[in-house]
Amino acid sequence: QVQLVESGGGSVQAGGSLRLSCAASGYTISSVFCMGWFRQAPGQEREGVAAISIHGSLTYYADSLKGRFTVSQDRAKNTLYLQMNSLKPEDTAMYYCAAGAWSAFQCSSLDGGDFTYWGQGTQVTVSS
Repeated sequence: QVQLVESGGGSVQAGGSLRLSCAASGYTISSVFCMGWFRQAPGQEREGVAAISIHGSLTYYADSLKGRFTVSQDRAKNTLYLQMNSLKPEDTAMYYCAAGAWSAFQCSSLDGGDFTYWGQGTQVTVSS
């Protein structure tokens, strides 16, 4: 059974940093083409944050987040990461890990509909 478990969320002041982790079980991350991070704030639609192609390590980011967020992987640990720096109150949301987009186009589009497996999410709260 495929399972994705996020961790690392919490409360931080504006300007601070957090690193989210997504531990995969039930499969090896090298068996999927792409993994990504998404977020959803209360009353808002889910939005794509970042994605990485597992074998080529190509990374994709929402334009508004480039330069502050970094997605990475550790295949030996079967884990995906999201380093978030210079956090802003508008980054407050539930952050979800996802896996299973099957092409470079799908990976780069950061469309949650292209991803098959999802974690339960980890809350990030940024105070001003």
